[in-house]
Amino acid sequence: MSAQPDLLYSEEEEALRAAVRDLLADHCDAPGVIARTESGTPHDAAAWKALTEGMGLAGLLVPEELGGQGASHREVAVVLEELGRAVAPVPYLSSAVVATEALLACGDGQLLGKLASGRTVGALAVGLHVAPGGAFRTVRVEDGRLSGELTGIADAVAADVLLVPGDDGGLYAVEAGAVAVTPQVSFDLTRPLATVTLDGAAGRRVGDAEPAVRRALRAGAGLLASEQFGVAEWALTETVRYLKERKQFNRPVGGFQALKHRLAQLWLEVVSLRAAARGAADALASGGDADVVVAVAAAYAGPVAVHAAEEALQLHAGIGMTWEHPIHLYLKRAKADSIAFGTAGAHREALGELVDLQAP
Repeated sequence: MSAQPDLLYSEEEEALRAAVRDLLADHCDAPGVIARTESGTPHDAAAWKALTEGMGLAGLLVPEELGGQGASHREVAVVLEELGRAVAPVPYLSSAVVATEALLACGDGQLLGKLASGRTVGALAVGLHVAPGGAFRTVRVEDGRLSGELTGIADAVAADVLLVPGDDGGLYAVEAGAVAVTPQVSFDLTRPLATVTLDGAAGRRVGDAEPAVRRALRAGAGLLASEQFGVAEWALTETVRYLKERKQFNRPVGGFQALKHRLAQLWLEVVSLRAAARGAADALASGGDADVVVAVAAAYAGPVAVHAAEEALQLHAGIGMTWEHPIHLYLKRAKADSIAFGTAGAHREALGELVDLQAP
């Protein structure tokens, strides 16, 4: 990792952002996302197809020789910022980041190519709450058959293939049709969780579970910060816009000093989050030791995203409490993300160990 991380966006990254934002404006408008959360199909297949087959975004982390784009975590971070801004109900983080990183650690080119095309959706069968380096549940492996139950698996309902850790230390690719996937009640309706039950399911060993899961969860935690930045930035931008238009006592509500102070404090937090998230993306892209930078970003991102969404809800007053307004989607995403890949407290504890800073 370089001594001077590059936190700025390149022209190519800004062009990518503009293209993704335009696409999501067409496919993931707020009323449409809200309607989808009320349906039996929370994932937006049309948006996923446009992002993957249309723009090739599922293969950003996959080398070109394996059918991917050969890009880096920096470009993926830009995509996740925009997905966060739209609370897009697509399995991008689960498939194009976490499952892909696990397979990159294993070196399974065949399955990587399928995930890179977007026609196959993958999911790592590890609970969304598990932090990098944390203990994760495994299933029994007997004669190549897998049996057991795993809970809290993000986007399992959309997956075509599941990457399942076995008790023999292996990571197995299991076809989704060979397991029972039972939806769980998810706080974030745009990223559903499920219980995966295996009863003698056939699996193909793709590599060792421990290094693959560790790499996948580190990338997931580091890049999740970019999604959380997207959520926080939307909340701040929309709140400022609303307070400029909403009037009380014949003057814009945003003109009151008390609200100015709250927004100024929130702005400082959000721009600091952007720096932390960009730092994590750059560290992951450099291929060096990114553990410290990822822990910093993950520890900071959750509380800021939640604070931004809470402020947006409160400062929109009555309209913010309605189901028709999309603020509740952002608050739920922020709250769910705050415990995904480990809580802020877990990351602070990990950071203390990494820099040898003992708790008092």
